[in-house]
Amino acid sequence: MHLDSEIGRLKTEADEPGWEVDPDDDWGVAVVATVGRQLKLRREAVGMRAAEFGKAVGYGEDMVYKIEGGKRIPRPEYLDMADEVLGAGGLLSAMKEDVKRVRYPKKVRDLAQMEARAVEIGVYECSNIAGLLQTPEYARALLESWQPAYSLEDLERRVAARMARLSVFDRSPAPALGFVLEEATLRRRVGGTMVRRQQFERLLEVGRLNNVTLQVMPMDSAAHPGMSGRIEVLKFEDGSAVARSDGAFNSRPTSDPRQLRVLELRYGTIRAQALPPMESLALIEQLLGET
Repeated sequence: MHLDSEIGRLKTEADEPGWEVDPDDDWGVAVVATVGRQLKLRREAVGMRAAEFGKAVGYGEDMVYKIEGGKRIPRPEYLDMADEVLGAGGLLSAMKEDVKRVRYPKKVRDLAQMEARAVEIGVYECSNIAGLLQTPEYARALLESWQPAYSLEDLERRVAARMARLSVFDRSPAPALGFVLEEATLRRRVGGTMVRRQQFERLLEVGRLNNVTLQVMPMDSAAHPGMSGRIEVLKFEDGSAVARSDGAFNSRPTSDPRQLRVLELRYGTIRAQALPPMESLALIEQLLGET
């Protein structure tokens, strides 16, 4: 049996921070508990002790018990190695898709599920470039500035979660997407020169799509209703909608008709005050040339 994992130091909890299960994520807790239980049953069925199994897959005994007890999220390669070591015939490897979704924070997962159903998405972002428009390098540079600092593992987990949401651009039929960004945000030096150039190129690429409207709020604009925070409006095929704003209704998603009208009015006013799409793309091209 070919197992590269037998060579080298066994991985411990200190080697893999940021893979704990969110106790408030009921679905995630259930998935990880089920996966852990199946791993334990398979290991015991072949008469292999936890320490022996851990050595075979390259993990310490304590980590094996935590994963089997549903306290830690197993990596995809852990499931592949376990499948091989325990002769599970692909049953353990098949759990990777569910486990992959659990890796992403519940808040991000819930947002991605709503975006996947929406036929229209409108976003005003005041503090940085909207997540659906970010390159991996820009997202990583933003997250690296957070305090207290994320562990490397948690940082990569959050970048991956943000990038997974970009599947919204691959949907058919394509949803109508609208974005309003602040010019000041575009001028902020997030990351190095190449990171900024790639981000501007990404904005120009997306802004030219037929189903996307990209606008920039110029720095010399008058005061507008988005100055209190981000606004998101998602509309669905059945006519329902969900919206949220950092500056209204406790920042929580709302589907209350009255509250929706307020946020839609604010978002519409912001769009009316921002530069038209062609002028916005011209400004981004100018910033790219200056970078």
